[in-house]
Amino acid sequence: MIRSTIAGASRDTAPFKSRTGAGAWPGTGRRGWAGTATRATLAVVAVAAATVGCEAPPANGSSSPPSAPPQAAASDDAKPVAQRSPSPDVSATPPDASPSPASPTTTAPPAPPEPTEPTEPTERPDPQGTALMASGSQGEQVRELQARLRQIGHFNRSPTGYYGTVTAAAVRSFQAKRGLATTGGTDTVTWQRLLGMTRPPTATELRPPTTLPIAKPDKRCMTGRVLCISKNSRTLSWMIDGRVVSSMDVRFGSQYTPTREGTFSVYWKSRDHVSTIYHTAMPYALFFSGGQAVHYSADFAARGYAGASHGCVNVRDKAKIATLFDQVKNGDKVVVYG
Repeated sequence: MIRSTIAGASRDTAPFKSRTGAGAWPGTGRRGWAGTATRATLAVVAVAAATVGCEAPPANGSSSPPSAPPQAAASDDAKPVAQRSPSPDVSATPPDASPSPASPTTTAPPAPPEPTEPTEPTERPDPQGTALMASGSQGEQVRELQARLRQIGHFNRSPTGYYGTVTAAAVRSFQAKRGLATTGGTDTVTWQRLLGMTRPPTATELRPPTTLPIAKPDKRCMTGRVLCISKNSRTLSWMIDGRVVSSMDVRFGSQYTPTREGTFSVYWKSRDHVSTIYHTAMPYALFFSGGQAVHYSADFAARGYAGASHGCVNVRDKAKIATLFDQVKNGDKVVVYG
């Protein structure tokens, strides 16, 4: 800035080549030059002082200009307030400030789940209902089923408590006549229909003495404790001193393996016996002659008289033979007659 002022001053005065030559300021000579130079220096200093006074130096003596004053005051929590947005209708919010309760932030609601097609059940309900009994079942409900079927002419023998081929055939007959699916198994629909057509069986209907009439006891059976077994009536009577305590249906061996006749005695009791020859179960076995015994037969309970034993006396009522097994003792008499 001083250089520019001096240059301006030079332009306003006539140039000079030498202190003595042409073009010199008036009043040539040493005194004239000195006076002229002094006046020029004073003029330059005056102009420079007037120009430098526009910007006062900082109080700390630094030559750098002071920083611009802050544009906004500090906020209450000593954090600077963010600079306003150039847009006049959008108010800036500090990044860490929580939204005001008066103006809650709006969030788009979640999209509803897409509807899904219903899946079909893996197992369709049985139109006949829930299965209750089938071939191989046994127990008191089977006995009641047989007794109720017998009341309406579909089961032509005494209840045994075992669900075999005869019982399955009787159930199929009942189902066919009532327009039900002829499965041979007893489900809830079949059972409810049967209950609606029959009455609760009596104790005698549930456990009749035998299917066939009891034969007249052999005279050898009239004294003592005797298992009196008649091949003609196919019955067994448990007798004590001539009185019948209980009776049950029995079957015998085939013509190739006949049941021996005569008077014997029980020499061995085996509750859970299995034949070592035929590898078949012989529960509640009462041995009386060699390998022949009175015992329960599941085959007899299922097939009736369509089958035969290998020489033993088969009983088809499991409950009765179980009771008999507990009452008979080793040494009790056994009479088998035709």
